[in-house]
Amino acid sequence: MESVILILTLLFVAFVALGVYAGVKTVRAAKRGVDRTITQARRSVEDTTLRAKSYGQPGVPGELAQLRLALRTSMRATQEALDAAMAEDTSLSESHGLFQRLSAHGRELDGDLKRLEREPDRATVATLLPGLRERTERITHAAESLRWAARDRARQFADDDLATLGAQIDLEAGALRHWTTEESATPRDDGAGQHRSGRVDERTPPSLTPPDPGLRAGYPWQKSAKPETTN
Repeated sequence: MESVILILTLLFVAFVALGVYAGVKTVRAAKRGVDRTITQARRSVEDTTLRAKSYGQPGVPGELAQLRLALRTSMRATQEALDAAMAEDTSLSESHGLFQRLSAHGRELDGDLKRLEREPDRATVATLLPGLRERTERITHAAESLRWAARDRARQFADDDLATLGAQIDLEAGALRHWTTEESATPRDDGAGQHRSGRVDERTPPSLTPPDPGLRAGYPWQKSAKPETTN
């Protein structure tokens, strides 16, 4: 009896621990989702504010906003391009590491530009603009180089795969039409109808078996099969 009570107690504790673990995981996942939403909303608001400043404020404030907007746009586009490419090509890990190092310089520059936006001494800030502009161009140029290299690599892989696929399809198309070659090469036999009919069965290509509709993949250009009606 004591062993049964002990087993039930252990099971109860295990279920409680599992429930607590699942609850903690759920809370953390929800918190990450909320944090991502807040971060994205903050970025959208900040980008909109920078866009308004770059077009609506002349002089030093407007140019600082333009530099920040150009930097953030280029870095974000490169981040998205590398993340999408790495999902298909893990060899881009080194490029991703280089981008992380570049991102550190980008964050430092964005912080400098943001602090200078609040600087009341506009004359001093104006003297710093050429150097800030050069730093922005160097970082965005490096980001664009990584971004376009990753896109060119993905496009080249797609072109190579398409060329290989086209060659395989040509071979398969020839195999599907093999009965035309056999028909022209096989002499007619007018004396044995049974033998001729047998030869017809042999010429029937197995590839002409209707495909299973359940195995068809769904693509945007496919029409859905119409359901059969019964009377």
